[in-house]
Amino acid sequence: MSRVAIIGAHGKVAQQLMRVLYDLGDDFVGIVRNDEHADDVYRLGGEGVLLDVEKSEPEALAAAIAGCDAVVFTAGAGAGSGIERKRTVDYGGSVKAQKAAALAGIRRFVQVSAWGADAPVDGSDPVWTAYIEAKRDADAALRDSGLEWTILRPGGLTTEEGTGRITLGDSVPRGSIAREDVARLIALTLHEPATAGHQWEVISGESSIEDAVRALVASA
Repeated sequence: MSRVAIIGAHGKVAQQLMRVLYDLGDDFVGIVRNDEHADDVYRLGGEGVLLDVEKSEPEALAAAIAGCDAVVFTAGAGAGSGIERKRTVDYGGSVKAQKAAALAGIRRFVQVSAWGADAPVDGSDPVWTAYIEAKRDADAALRDSGLEWTILRPGGLTTEEGTGRITLGDSVPRGSIAREDVARLIALTLHEPATAGHQWEVISGESSIEDAVRALVASA
């Protein structure tokens, strides 16, 4: 990839991704909601675009990402947000981004979801239930979008330094993973066309990111 649009560029995974892409020599456009967040994108070597995905129409987002080769959707309402915003950001924002990609003629779309998003939830925590349902439905929409998609479902995200070693598969045990390693995995999927059409869960592990991806692609 030579130019990547990052939706939710102020998020912690996205911040790590921008560092990785910069080191790889890729250009990137970070979609953010305010000037301060845009400054962070410029500081990391990309182009910051002010646009509120939650409130904007797909056509406006399509104009913002025109000319990009891929879209990475990492946006989320955040831990402190209410139930409604799980739906409007984690689900609604993803669907808008998918439509915008199609309008802009961008085929490649990588989405950061959540471990266990397809598992039943008991509803005891309404906010968590809303979050999981939003991620699950956003993934389903992407699989049906006709785009060249990859869905990555990391376990609990940590701020630890990445190890470059993961456990990756259709289903993996509950666990955690450094955001830096998620970013490295995203970057690798962007550069490996054979990862399109795959949905994987990921946690820290023993295999190098490259070997883990190569093994799954080869066995598909």
